[in-house]
Amino acid sequence: MLDMNWIRENQELVRNTALWKRVDPALDELLEWDDKRRVLLRDTEQHRAERNTLSKEIEQLLRRGEHAAGERIKEQVRAINSLLGTLEADLAEAEHRCGELQLLVPNPVSADTPIGKDDSENVELRRSGTLPEFGFAPRDHVELGELHGILDIPRGVKAGGPRSYVLKGAGLDLHLAVQRLALDVLTGRGFTAMDVPVIVRPEALERTGFFPGGRDQTYELNGENRWLAGTSEVSLVSLYSDETVELDEPMRLAGMSACFRREVGSAGRDVRGLYRVHQFSKIEQVVFCRNDPEASEQMLQEILANAEHILQLLELPYRIVAVCSGDMSLKTHKQYDVETWMPSRDAFGETHSASNLHDFQARRSNIRYRDEHGRLQYCHTLNNTAVATPRILIPLLENHQQEDGSIYIPAALRKYMNGLERLEAPQV
Repeated sequence: MLDMNWIRENQELVRNTALWKRVDPALDELLEWDDKRRVLLRDTEQHRAERNTLSKEIEQLLRRGEHAAGERIKEQVRAINSLLGTLEADLAEAEHRCGELQLLVPNPVSADTPIGKDDSENVELRRSGTLPEFGFAPRDHVELGELHGILDIPRGVKAGGPRSYVLKGAGLDLHLAVQRLALDVLTGRGFTAMDVPVIVRPEALERTGFFPGGRDQTYELNGENRWLAGTSEVSLVSLYSDETVELDEPMRLAGMSACFRREVGSAGRDVRGLYRVHQFSKIEQVVFCRNDPEASEQMLQEILANAEHILQLLELPYRIVAVCSGDMSLKTHKQYDVETWMPSRDAFGETHSASNLHDFQARRSNIRYRDEHGRLQYCHTLNNTAVATPRILIPLLENHQQEDGSIYIPAALRKYMNGLERLEAPQV
């Protein structure tokens, strides 16, 4: 959420951001309601003050025994109370409408964010690692998973419906191993690991910027007024809503959770295998820092470097992409995507997304800290994937496959795999 006074003073920037973020902030309607709200607030306060003055005058008149004059002023007070009843109801409606419309106003993008309409206009910044050159016809991750008996999609669909899966044996071991690796990297870098709720209140999704726009991507528990979170970012930020936090140093949190997304609108090759599934697991980085653009930019680079380090430990080639304005969500100020090479797609596929939100979430969530002068400030929040699985298993299996069908296990994972160096191909 943005400050209403800031919105008024930066209308053109808000309009441009809304255009590129593909949202309708209903800015004109918001400004009209805010004008009404201001007038109603002024009139309400004036009549309350007048009523208070008259009430004191009535007390003085009655003390002096001037009852007739007191009764005449009481009639004025009753008329004011009647008018105030109407004004206060209108004011409550105006404040409600302003609050609803204010939630639709997008976060302005950073000055160095590429301007574009969709992900086709994202800008590659750099690459790391060498793309594999196979001297044989490589298998995709589904074929490899079935060959090794570690992935069963048909039975997953039988139990859970489309976009479900079962990981078995070494497949589950790999799924857990990449999570353990990510947690160890993050805790070694000062992050506090947390297992957080995945069933959340609707206000948690609203305060973190996922509602009202993301309801179609979120599973609701019917009759419970609860929702399944698509990322532990929702819970990690909401843990501190309506609190004043200590930020002598940035607060670094690593959330471990199952995640649930409806994936409405995705189609084509993204549907095959493990790329877009309804249930997955993720280690998420969330950071709270001071309300200082330079400080939060530094933290953005830090959490991006953490994700890169994990991919380097997994010995996977990847690239960093600056996300353009039209591909960003309403809440994001600046975003990088990390895309890992997936041979079956003959392309890089998104595996991580690092975002700086400035004070957008903290303002919605009312999370503040005291600066060096003792003044309350809304903090900046940031988030980035450390690892999301099973999607990361796609490049892990495909890039590390050998001609005989075996799969190389990166050295960094072996201690989580009982020392296993490779998944040997079954003997046919």
